[in-house]
Amino acid sequence: MSLDYKDKKVISIGIMSELTGLSERQIRYYEERKLVFPERSKGGTRKFSFADVERLVEIANKMEDGMQTFEIRKQEVKKSDVRDKMLRGQLNAAFKMRK
Repeated sequence: MSLDYKDKKVISIGIMSELTGLSERQIRYYEERKLVFPERSKGGTRKFSFADVERLVEIANKMEDGMQTFEIRKQEVKKSDVRDKMLRGQLNAAFKMRK
């Protein structure tokens, strides 16, 4: 399975810090709060993707605007639920059209 370059987890936390302007501690905190999900190398090193860079910048902007981490996570869950409902609706419509 070939992943888009944006989704490949190849960026270390140090580079991620440079790209986002966030400290390594902030990035770890967002991981602890289940807002970003790096992969781990065999040696335990966190590896992030370019999509994670965008996600962390978005999180930092929301935090700067006064949002709390639980609010950001709640917003993400809601987005995911809406996306799931839309996909279910599209699948149901497609299958009903086949009959």
